[in-house]
Amino acid sequence: MGLFKNFDFERLKSGLTKTRDKIINSITETISGKASIDEKTLDEIEEILISSDIGFDTVEKIIEDSRIKLKSNKDRSDLNIIQALKNELNSVLDFGNSQKIKLDCIDKFKPYVILIVGINGAGKTTTIGKLAYNFKNAGLKVIVGAADTFRAAANEQLEIWAKRAEVEIVQKGRGSDPSSVAYDVIDTAIKNNVDVVLIDTAGRLHNKVYLMAELNKIKRVIQKLLPHAPNETLLVIDGNTGQNALVQVDEFSKVTDLTGLVITKLDGTAKGGVIFQICHKQKIPVKYIGVGEKIDDLQEFDAKQFVNAIFDN
Repeated sequence: MGLFKNFDFERLKSGLTKTRDKIINSITETISGKASIDEKTLDEIEEILISSDIGFDTVEKIIEDSRIKLKSNKDRSDLNIIQALKNELNSVLDFGNSQKIKLDCIDKFKPYVILIVGINGAGKTTTIGKLAYNFKNAGLKVIVGAADTFRAAANEQLEIWAKRAEVEIVQKGRGSDPSSVAYDVIDTAIKNNVDVVLIDTAGRLHNKVYLMAELNKIKRVIQKLLPHAPNETLLVIDGNTGQNALVQVDEFSKVTDLTGLVITKLDGTAKGGVIFQICHKQKIPVKYIGVGEKIDDLQEFDAKQFVNAIFDN
């Protein structure tokens, strides 16, 4: 059972409609009416999967494993190939399900510090607001730190989301030292017996040297007060970016130790397949996904349910 209590399979399924149409409906049309699956059909399915942003290496593994299994199985019906693909996609995501943020972990390390990174426009600020809301609904005391001091709009947006979530926010003026905000929010959290701390950071990926220096400084300052922190460093990615999402994971992995991903805006894209590619290549678990604009539309990621939602017509 997840910490968040807002999981809704129908909402997830609805949010993945475009991804499902791109992947499963296209495959169904390809195999419809065929008595059995041959090599040509598998090649066509391979092209569909690659065009769905699942990625060449991931698709190659899926198709080759499917070929092996189908060769040892006399039943090559359409249902069989769909089930084979479903099993393979499940195996790609399976490693991360045991790494969810759990209540006992929060209790052990209280205050539990989550550093949020990501490029501007990925939905980082919105995600922090939604995370704050969900943690608060789980009965936890939450505080937010506005350490993206490079953009004035970031503070304003985060303040709005903090009010919506009804949680405290620590912020300073534009141009302030981000690490000083991090220090103040951790100090406040310790004094006020806060359970979860969410810290926003700048998203200037175009200047990796500066970003690395800034994130390292934030971590050093945090660890002066809490040696165990941050407990999580989550990268927020816009699901609409497709292949570019993989580039973002690669680049942020070079400047910080990522513990998980948050994929946003999956309800408006046909590129949700990129999740499989990221997990296959980077082995970084997806922890949360956004399937709508409402404050409770951020859900804990469940690999099995995610795959079921894509395949469920």
